[in-house]
Amino acid sequence: MPVHRPAPSRVTALLALLLAALAPVPAHADPTGPTVPVRGSAYMGIGVLAHDGQSGTPKTGVATQTEGVDVASYQGDVSWSTLLSGGVRWAYTKATEGTYYTNPSFTQQYNGSYDVGMIRGAYHFATPDTTGGAAQADYFVDHGGGWSKDGRTLPGVLDIEWNPYGAACYGKSASGMVTWIKDFLTRYKERTGRAAVIYTATSWWSDCTGDYAGFATANPLWIARYASEVGTLPAGWSAYTMWQYTSTGPTVGDHDKFNGAVDKVAAFADNTP
Repeated sequence: MPVHRPAPSRVTALLALLLAALAPVPAHADPTGPTVPVRGSAYMGIGVLAHDGQSGTPKTGVATQTEGVDVASYQGDVSWSTLLSGGVRWAYTKATEGTYYTNPSFTQQYNGSYDVGMIRGAYHFATPDTTGGAAQADYFVDHGGGWSKDGRTLPGVLDIEWNPYGAACYGKSASGMVTWIKDFLTRYKERTGRAAVIYTATSWWSDCTGDYAGFATANPLWIARYASEVGTLPAGWSAYTMWQYTSTGPTVGDHDKFNGAVDKVAAFADNTP
């Protein structure tokens, strides 16, 4: 008796359906919605373009400012000598995120910038929906976010911005967010003797803290704004210390301006008025 076989086209189609059904879903994918980044992959400014856009480059000649960069693990080993020759004099490296992630490239990035003569510091990407502010400050300090009065180490930075993994304000009310930030800043100061810098964007700050103005007297501001000017600052601050002005700069994308000459950067690192 002859054996009846499916037509080759049908076999191919059935095989394709079977393989598709068995294929694993990537850990970072949401089958019901848009792709969500893998936990730990966030970086300073991850939400700026999507939420605030970009409109030009900084005006020249308006004030003395010193070029800097910020880096994270996705940039891998950084060519610090190239950046130095291009005029970069200070750098921040992502150290931690939440209480679950440390940057595997931290040593090369943090020490590499120092070794070529830059003034360097570390930042923490906040995830207020995972653990408390004090716990995250401890984790940060314990994994590279400390400070020393050597004139070459900048104070730690709290990177508080849009949540790349879910709701923009991490599911917190404005008062809840302010409390979380206070807890982080208080513990960081207790552990290091320095006031942490706050990195944020004005629109996020307005939406997620209710325009809270109470941190400006103690905590320096690092503003995120990809434009020719910084624009309106978050409530309470009349000036910025640092400005992330682009995500498409040379050598590494994220470039910044310190609001002052390089001697002011050194004084800021050393906590000298």
